[in-house]
Amino acid sequence: MERTYLIKPALDDILPIIDYGKGVYLYDREGKKYLDGASGAVTANIGHGVSEIIEAMQEQAKKISFVYRSQFTSEAAEKLAEKISALTPRDLNWCFFVNSGSEAVETAMKMAIQYWQEKGIQTKTKVLSRWVSYHGITLGALSLSGHTGRRARFVPLLEDFPVINPPYCYRCPYSLRAPSCGFLCAQELEHAIKRIGAQHIAAFVAEPVIGAAGGAITAPKDYFKVIKKICDENDILFIADEVMTGFGRTGSMLAMEQYEVIPDIVALGKGMGAGYAPIAAALASEKVIEPILAGTKVVMSGHTLSANPQSCAVSLAVLEYLEKNKIVSRVESKGEYLMNLLLQLKNQYSFIGDIRGKGLLIGIEFVEDAANKTPFPRNAQVTHTMITLAKEKGLLVYPAGAGIDGVTGDSIIVSPPLTISKSEIEELVSLLAETFEGFSKQMKSGGGV
Repeated sequence: MERTYLIKPALDDILPIIDYGKGVYLYDREGKKYLDGASGAVTANIGHGVSEIIEAMQEQAKKISFVYRSQFTSEAAEKLAEKISALTPRDLNWCFFVNSGSEAVETAMKMAIQYWQEKGIQTKTKVLSRWVSYHGITLGALSLSGHTGRRARFVPLLEDFPVINPPYCYRCPYSLRAPSCGFLCAQELEHAIKRIGAQHIAAFVAEPVIGAAGGAITAPKDYFKVIKKICDENDILFIADEVMTGFGRTGSMLAMEQYEVIPDIVALGKGMGAGYAPIAAALASEKVIEPILAGTKVVMSGHTLSANPQSCAVSLAVLEYLEKNKIVSRVESKGEYLMNLLLQLKNQYSFIGDIRGKGLLIGIEFVEDAANKTPFPRNAQVTHTMITLAKEKGLLVYPAGAGIDGVTGDSIIVSPPLTISKSEIEELVSLLAETFEGFSKQMKSGGGV
């Protein structure tokens, strides 16, 4: 193997070298074509090589790419903040720009704690979350994450913020069905608050659709209304982690709109720059900023490259592209078409346990025994096998966890660019069918998985 100086996800990975991308396709240096059925890491929402975004990059670079946010603001940053306020519900009007989803979540946590401090309440410093969740790889965001695999190495450094079960209807720990279940998984938050004491809790954080940790686990319709009511009754802020879902992935600008719930703070990322530049944001309501504005007037967070004009100009161009081409309004129908085709595959392969999701964020969970929902053994490495087989066929899908314990379980996420066409959806499903057929043959041959 040729010597490399780059630390890859696995040090001994031999990855193809990318050459270029166009639309929903990527091409490596050897000329192989891949359908990007994952949008990278659920990021490339408008596809690759969009000329309008490249032009916006060039125009901004000719003017200025970087200024420090304590010394200057920029037209790009001001316009982007205004655009996000216009695109999102009600009084979510204040943007703090950062560079990654993990930073956005950390900033949201800090805002929540500072909100209470500015109101003269110093005891509300805990931020609660759910098991089978993922909020980022920095230590604060990882403390929120109920992702046992990613937490394991750093447990001594982490807070124990995950306290309740996810709304995992396929594996309901109560063996009930929504809505007759009374949303007992949401009611767990009330019990956790009583144990810990509302006077110690600043906020509760949740993903509208659970991504990397749960393979697009999707809450039933009224789940978040119950969560928000519990938060409001106990003077606890609600933070929505929309890093994966924000800006159209589920069929609305914020996924929480589909649950008819307005969070106090929202973490945004991924689709905000659509992979063209690193940018993310913590979006706060007037309620949250009001005491800070009346008090210290300083949100205690910041990074060198926060609100840099280059990334802000790119993000603004991405959001304008979404608007101009009415992309978000077509996501729901595209998602339904994709879901219906995937459900046909479910009837053909017994190892498909569940297919779930919203819009163009769809998870497929794999099981050894569909009748009993028995997961494959961990050492079978089913998710890795599926990802590898798909890539060989020229399809990229996103690996995810599964299982009520967050330890044993396999799933993938299918999340193509929002610009995908009907024929490209059909091609995606055809490649996925070839992948499943290859996996099925491996199982039947007795060669294991």
